[in-house]
Amino acid sequence: MASNLGIRTLVLAGVGACGLQAQSPAGPSLAPVSAQASAPAPAKATEPFAFGDFSWLNGGGRQKEAVLDSKYFTGEFRADVNYVYDFNHPLDHTLVGSSELGRTNEVHVQQLGIGGDFHWENVRGRLMTQFGLYSTMTPRNDASPTKGQWQTDNAYRYVSEAYGGYHWDVMNGVNLDAGIFMSYVGLFSYYNFDNWAYQPSYVSSNTPWFFNGLRLQVFPSDKLKLEVWVTNGWQSYNMFNNTPGIGGNITWSPNSSVRIVSNDYFLGADTLGNQKRTRRHTDNSLEVKYWDQPDHFLSKMAVTITGDLGDEQGGGVSRSGTATEPKQYFAGWMVYNRF
Repeated sequence: MASNLGIRTLVLAGVGACGLQAQSPAGPSLAPVSAQASAPAPAKATEPFAFGDFSWLNGGGRQKEAVLDSKYFTGEFRADVNYVYDFNHPLDHTLVGSSELGRTNEVHVQQLGIGGDFHWENVRGRLMTQFGLYSTMTPRNDASPTKGQWQTDNAYRYVSEAYGGYHWDVMNGVNLDAGIFMSYVGLFSYYNFDNWAYQPSYVSSNTPWFFNGLRLQVFPSDKLKLEVWVTNGWQSYNMFNNTPGIGGNITWSPNSSVRIVSNDYFLGADTLGNQKRTRRHTDNSLEVKYWDQPDHFLSKMAVTITGDLGDEQGGGVSRSGTATEPKQYFAGWMVYNRF
């Protein structure tokens, strides 16, 4: 049995991950000055999810405005320091059964991140470092570097997010990014400051924290986001076999008090040395803020419900189970209510 006291401080932060800060290049005009002055400005698409305050969401940033902001770069600094007390007092101070916490009865820097978002005209990018215990805990959970040469677990050890991309002014925005980006599967964020609880549930802890690959984001409106992923695998720096992971995300907010998220992942042959075993996973969440009274002592109340289903098939296992191929499936759910 263990209890933890987390000192979670996001000292300076920038815009949220869904923010579209790219600007459209303005070309020269040949119209007379008088015509330019009277011509109406072209209509710009509404920024996605900017119609309301979503800082109450589990797994999302709480900052409402950028502090370290400029024309080309929005900076971000994250510090996560914690002390975990274990009533069992393990001699080596190791905490087992947790994906977020590693040491007990000591003060540790869990995550120290420095980085931010780059934005110049339609070019975009993001970099966030991971120093502290995360720099060893995260690569340790990935077995893909054991295949082939080159130590990618060391190459990526101090990087939690690193991607570059391009933004198109189509509909309410289209983004294409390549690199390492955070996963939304499991509802909880990789960064503890963004979460309602310091230790994620079993459902969240057994879903990926990151993907390495390509991500296409399409915003048909300011309330809807559609994504497609082509990745090296299920939280893996390398590709385990010769089959990439394919997945996607649907995020919809009809208003500022409701968020519906669906993440789906399939096709990935993510078992090291077993090219015939494939994985499927569906993750679906509903988040509702049902109380919002800023002037009251109890200012906000919200609830989240998440359900997950997954299985692996082929290569010695099956979804239904046989005498020679045991069942390999996963089902889980979690409910959180925050006051």
